[in-house]
Amino acid sequence: MKRRDFLKSVSGLAAGALAPTAPAIWSPAKADARSETLLIVSEGGPNNLDIHGVGTNVPGYEVSWNCYDRLISHEMKSGPGGVPYYDRDKFKPELAEDFNIGDMSVTFKLRKNAKFHDGTAVTAKDVKWSLDRAVSVGGFPTFQMSAGSLTKPEQFVVVDDHTVRVDFLKKDRLTIPDLAVIVPCVVNSELVKKNASEKDPWGLEFTKQQTAGSGAYKVTKWTAGTEVIMERNDDWVSGPMPKIKRVIWRMVPQAGNRRALLERGDADISYELPFKDFQEMKTNGKLNVVSLPFSNGIQYIGMNVTKPPFDNPKVRQAMAYAMPYQKIMDAVLFGLANPMFGAAKDKPTEVAWPQPTKYVTDMEKAKALLAEAGYANGFETTISFDLNFAGVNEPLCVLVQESLAQLGIKTTINKVPGANWRTELTKKEMPLFTNVFSGWLDYPEYFFYWCYHGNNSIFNTMSYKSPEMDKLIDGARIAAANGDTAAYDADVKGFVDLAFADIPRIPLYQPFVNVAMQKNISGYEYWFHRRLDYRAMAKG
Repeated sequence: MKRRDFLKSVSGLAAGALAPTAPAIWSPAKADARSETLLIVSEGGPNNLDIHGVGTNVPGYEVSWNCYDRLISHEMKSGPGGVPYYDRDKFKPELAEDFNIGDMSVTFKLRKNAKFHDGTAVTAKDVKWSLDRAVSVGGFPTFQMSAGSLTKPEQFVVVDDHTVRVDFLKKDRLTIPDLAVIVPCVVNSELVKKNASEKDPWGLEFTKQQTAGSGAYKVTKWTAGTEVIMERNDDWVSGPMPKIKRVIWRMVPQAGNRRALLERGDADISYELPFKDFQEMKTNGKLNVVSLPFSNGIQYIGMNVTKPPFDNPKVRQAMAYAMPYQKIMDAVLFGLANPMFGAAKDKPTEVAWPQPTKYVTDMEKAKALLAEAGYANGFETTISFDLNFAGVNEPLCVLVQESLAQLGIKTTINKVPGANWRTELTKKEMPLFTNVFSGWLDYPEYFFYWCYHGNNSIFNTMSYKSPEMDKLIDGARIAAANGDTAAYDADVKGFVDLAFADIPRIPLYQPFVNVAMQKNISGYEYWFHRRLDYRAMAKG
């Protein structure tokens, strides 16, 4: 079988779905083009090319990060194992060439030669329109902006064609970091407005299908569920010109096929493989494998506290004692994660996140708690997971299902297609589910604002509400802004203790980002969003 035929067959792609020029990339005669092309294979792909879109999934973040500019970004530092790692506390200009932080505002000077992909100049009006859009579309983007106290269009002021000021509503240490995440990206406002409508004033339908940015790459072809092709924007001025000219990102559902493509040298990089494969590839040494813990991230079992039986704290505590923690670590993760369970009973709560709970697998305790709650004979429920990450989620759910069966709890596993997962989470109707949340800003109060606060964001997937919890989270944010360390420490310890007592979600482990790549790939960087940044990557 010819190499390119093999590639087609393992990708499970119809010949017609391939870009007309794609097969030439694997030809040895095209070695130069191949050296400037990055071929990525993953389980799932984006469901939307716009971070402001409704229900945009995690793979969609990768497109937005590489195709749109933000005003500022993070500096890099040396992380675990010497891997470049974003510096939480240091910022550098991106679309802005300079910025000046005052007491109650920050002013950005834009690069005068910055252009959108269609050749039009980037102006302060585009920046304001984009930030107005982010705080106005609702859902995830608007909540994300609110995490840094960015909530009103009046905060974004056009000073002149190349100067924008962001006014602070209050002192908040998360405001500047929040301007460096994916959401406050700068959109070609005139182009999008031309394609907007009365029903869709922000042009979300248009930007779902194509990119409208000024970033280092632009999407030239997207076949949902099959592939994304991105070409370098040779007019990009917001950073050093990337070495990679073209990115071909293929969706290859079978993990075995993704591994085969990597090991044969037909793919350059993949980051969704079974943990067993990553451990084996590390051992055989043919590929570079990077494993780094998710910053501010946890995989958890969530319970909808508005629905019986999970409205009963004793049932939730019983669930926490019924989890097969060590089996998941050994049989699903092969040790590639940090356990978030089994903390010593005498270990005090830290001013840190994530940190392990004191729960361990204890079926007798679980049975006793269920009986106290009135469920001595168990109950029936469903456990849901995101099929985009089935490699981990499916075996994890099977182990949980087996463990709960010992308590008379009958669980049906519900596999949700990746393109629908975010929408299902938003509905908040799933009684029991597993998910990952990793806070983009690496602060405990940021994680808890998203996941436990009573304003009930999309990632408070349990619909958990507690006035006491809200007071502690809000208190920590105020204390951080004012530099009141004692109050901050007390509030953080308080909200961690309350989360573990009420246990609306059960922390299982802090996942690792595992990325396997050919030896000739350099420039991989770890970012808070955990996706690939093509701008720094190169092929030797």
